[in-house]
Amino acid sequence: MSQKFGGVIPALITPFTADNQIDAEGFRRNIEFVIKGGVRAVIPCGTTGESATMSSVEHMQVTDIAIDASSVPVIAGTGSNNTAEAISYTKHAKDSGAAAVLVITPYYNKPTQAGLKAHFEKIADSVDIPLFLYNVPSRTSVDMSVSTIAELAKHPNIIGIKEATGDMGKATEILCKTQDEDFVLMSGDDVATLPLMSLGATGVISVLANILPDKMVQMVEAFNEGRLLEAQSIHYELAPLMKSMFIETNPGPIKAAAGLLGHAAGPLRLPLAPLQKSNLELLTEELKKYGVL
Repeated sequence: MSQKFGGVIPALITPFTADNQIDAEGFRRNIEFVIKGGVRAVIPCGTTGESATMSSVEHMQVTDIAIDASSVPVIAGTGSNNTAEAISYTKHAKDSGAAAVLVITPYYNKPTQAGLKAHFEKIADSVDIPLFLYNVPSRTSVDMSVSTIAELAKHPNIIGIKEATGDMGKATEILCKTQDEDFVLMSGDDVATLPLMSLGATGVISVLANILPDKMVQMVEAFNEGRLLEAQSIHYELAPLMKSMFIETNPGPIKAAAGLLGHAAGPLRLPLAPLQKSNLELLTEELKKYGVL
């Protein structure tokens, strides 16, 4: 089952109106845009979608809009630092027709490895839907160990991981220790996509694909088809833009870029603030250099 998940999967921004409501029509247009770019699936309600500042009603609303608007599979972000809430979101995603869910490690609580294992097993036992682990210690202050990941990979509903540490050694260990399971690893960082695919990753859960889905798809497909020099060339072409997406906390730069390019974006929700003027100017120059602005 896990092998059907790969390629480029954008972690969708959530566009807001000027009065901070969900921009449902804009969100639909954004989904249509990335699908035309060739992405294999979409992810609403992830970190890039500002899930941490959504109410539970909004979280479910955004998931429902994505499922209704999308002609590709939807992998719904259903994580929380509250296991019961994560189960509720995951049940809703399954009932609404999501193909899978993406569940981040609990933030703020700082659980032990035993707590992490129990958290993910409880969700996977409670809802019969394919589940991707999401490990991003830079955002959560907790890092799943290779041994915890390998144990969780044995669960029939846990089919992969979004690995966002940027640690190639750790990714190698994860792939080595899960190779006998129906389990995939996907890059959680655009700039690490090509290196991770050379180790066995099946694709990327991408920030940049919100604005350049076609170029990300070209890079991944070139690699998959053995055109390694072409994939490498696209990687280096995109690398400055990939870097610019993190000049401030994600999703600040990608939402600013999307807005500059005419996509639905709108404001960030507090406590995230608009880009500093100097960083907005840097981002604008990078988009101009690339020729999209």
